[in-house]
Amino acid sequence: MKYMLLIYLDENALNETERQECYAESAQLAQDLNSNGQYLATAPLHPTSTATSVRMRDGRRFVTDGPFAETREQLGGFFMIDAKDLDEAIGIAARIPGARKGAVEIRPVIEVAGLPDTRSTK
Repeated sequence: MKYMLLIYLDENALNETERQECYAESAQLAQDLNSNGQYLATAPLHPTSTATSVRMRDGRRFVTDGPFAETREQLGGFFMIDAKDLDEAIGIAARIPGARKGAVEIRPVIEVAGLPDTRSTK
């Protein structure tokens, strides 16, 4: 089953050195997951100051700067993994560096027929 691991932490929780170390550790985790056939995708996100939110209401588009909701911890990145069950996904989430300063939310991914296969070569 596919799981999305959403990494939430305060954007200011890491200094630049810690951020680079987090990226390196996350890249190693991605390599480990890839060697097990569990890696699907991962990426850090730019700060919420670069976010744009789009809402459609009554056929009208509303575009606003910033994230959808303001919280103490922001969505900072994600891992998309393939795990046999929630317990295995929890074990992987615990290995994500962001879990030490923030939280990792685990969400099962709904498989929708007709979507492009991202693993195919072009």
